[in-house]
Amino acid sequence: MNYAARKRLSDSLSGIVLYGFLITISCFTLLPFVWMLSTSFKPADEIFAIPPIVISPNFNLSSYTYLFQEYGILRNLWNTFIIAFFSTALSLFFCSLAGFAFAKYNFPGKAKIFAFVLGTMVIPFVVTMVPLYIIMRDLHWIDQYQAIIIPGAASAFGIFFMRQYMSSISDEIMDAARMDGASEFSIYWRVVVPIIAPGLTSLGLILFMGSWNSFLWPLIILKTQANLTLPLVIRSMIGPVGRTVYDVQMAASIISLIPLLIIFLFFQRRYFEGITAGAVKG
Repeated sequence: MNYAARKRLSDSLSGIVLYGFLITISCFTLLPFVWMLSTSFKPADEIFAIPPIVISPNFNLSSYTYLFQEYGILRNLWNTFIIAFFSTALSLFFCSLAGFAFAKYNFPGKAKIFAFVLGTMVIPFVVTMVPLYIIMRDLHWIDQYQAIIIPGAASAFGIFFMRQYMSSISDEIMDAARMDGASEFSIYWRVVVPIIAPGLTSLGLILFMGSWNSFLWPLIILKTQANLTLPLVIRSMIGPVGRTVYDVQMAASIISLIPLLIIFLFFQRRYFEGITAGAVKG
């Protein structure tokens, strides 16, 4: 066997081993999701059966029926979507504006201000949680959506992400827009935003998923059942040992997962474009 043939054989074997390893890891990663989906369709007495029952012969939709007809989970799903949508929209707007300023303008103290913004990333949320709660209480925003949306209207990570993404935008494009009489905000809105659309999509998905799955701050702010988000609803279903309705809880988890999966599949091409371009530009 000549060298070329041995090289092809070696590459083929390496590929088989690599893909076999990745498939194995993927199967282990998917196991919790398979168990969650399977459990949501099982009767309660089959959930912890030994040996495990993956596909139940007593397949039923009672858990989902209970959630929609008796529990009213559509209201909680709507709460979660509204909070995640407006939190993401506001954050994208303010983070892109701040990133634009840091990337394309020179002003006194620019480096120090940017360093300060980055420094806030190392401050744990629990440090600011109590004063933030006092502010929300004084504003009479407890148990209100805006108490969750407004504090997250900008983030240091989002500003950094946008600043790095915008750094490679050609100054000549902006100068040409200025010569045409465009205002600075028009340059941002009509010239820069279309260019950074993949980056906005990537950051938007990250922020949306983070807000959708947020637990601690909504747990502190939201009080009434009708205003709870899905993570809080799922948590509220945990009862004493032996009394947790796992089938209903897993069905709620599936309902919480489906919108994220649909949104990610719809925007995945833009998401990876933004992440890749941002890595190259940064």
